[in-house]
Amino acid sequence: MGNNHEHTVAWRHAHPDMAKRSGEVIRTLLRHGHEAYWVGGCVRDEYMGRPVHDMDIATSARPEITAALFPKVIPTGMQHGTVTVMHEGEAFEVTTYRTETGYDDHRRPSEVTFVTDIEEDLQRRDFTMNAMARGLDGAWVDPYGGRRDIEARRIRCVGDPRLRFQEDGLRMVRCIRFASVLGFAIAPGTWRAIKSEQKTLRWIAMERIRIEMDKVMAGPHPRRGLALFVRSGLYDHMKVPFPYTGHEEAWMRAIDHVDSLRLDVRWALLLLGCGLASAAADPLLRAWTFSNKDREAICAILRFQEFWLRLKDEGRSQDRLAWIRLVLDFGGGVAASWLTMQHALTAAGAEETADTAKLDDWLQQMVVYSLKELNVTGNELLSALEKRGGPWLGELLNQLLMQVAAGIVPNDKSALIDEARRVVIHEEG
Repeated sequence: MGNNHEHTVAWRHAHPDMAKRSGEVIRTLLRHGHEAYWVGGCVRDEYMGRPVHDMDIATSARPEITAALFPKVIPTGMQHGTVTVMHEGEAFEVTTYRTETGYDDHRRPSEVTFVTDIEEDLQRRDFTMNAMARGLDGAWVDPYGGRRDIEARRIRCVGDPRLRFQEDGLRMVRCIRFASVLGFAIAPGTWRAIKSEQKTLRWIAMERIRIEMDKVMAGPHPRRGLALFVRSGLYDHMKVPFPYTGHEEAWMRAIDHVDSLRLDVRWALLLLGCGLASAAADPLLRAWTFSNKDREAICAILRFQEFWLRLKDEGRSQDRLAWIRLVLDFGGGVAASWLTMQHALTAAGAEETADTAKLDDWLQQMVVYSLKELNVTGNELLSALEKRGGPWLGELLNQLLMQVAAGIVPNDKSALIDEARRVVIHEEG
């Protein structure tokens, strides 16, 4: 299989430096008598015109030989044939051609055998579009029709799909993720295999599933991905499933109307669509291995929604001071996220429950959102008032914060001290 040393394929969707340096890694392997190709996602994404982020390489060279050819190598997974070559500041995974057997845990192979044929290596991969290689000269190795399936906008397993999913249950989730993110159909045989092997998902750690689900939720068609999870039966076999029925109420429709960068809002909508309040959502997100930061961001939106509904029930939804107090309690960022969610619900055809334009104006008019933005400190107040500290000081600072946020008192140190004196004199009098 030809790998011309002199000519390099043009990469239009990868960073030029990354393409150049990965080509130099391949050229080094070729110069020492080994085969080497770009493989997997970078080949697929380049063919599809999508941004290329990682450029992985497969080679006939054994891992110890690859490691000896480059000055800086990280032994990422020598037993599985993988080393990470550091070349001019870029990291490239270089893996020896291999076959895999004995997936006892439906996730990782118990035995890896190094081989010398690129087509044997491609045979172990999950989907045809990921089982393609490209040489330095641009030559294609595509024994399973990956390009043909991409043109047909189809996800299809390499070989027997049931066997592929028995080997690694996470591949079923990846299949749905690709179908959702790319807008592709799932080949009938591959879909039937998912439904047949759905119980295999019980072996897969929630963290691995959550990472794939995050990609679904960050994609252009999250609702389609969620629907595929339900229709395939995979939802029923996750270790910690969502109580999701697949009904297309406004909460679910709204997910597609939220910018893909706002994953916290998309997840909040999904949880609300599942009928979950913050108290029930918090342990679920923990079990799904969300980071503390992400979990807290999502639950804060749910709690804000609960407090907003309480204001609404009390007939205070048009009360500017009540809104400002709510914003100060939760923070301007959480309030903005909640408003983003409300805009998405309106775009999805939900009945408006809030005058979001007015609430947004009130939010923008606030000049402070937290105590650290006040132009006076607790110590400065103690000194000016000649008083000792105590719980009263925190109450006073929060009262000043509310007045500044509402535009009643300017955020000026002397004005704040004067107002503090007035409040203390009034309370002591």
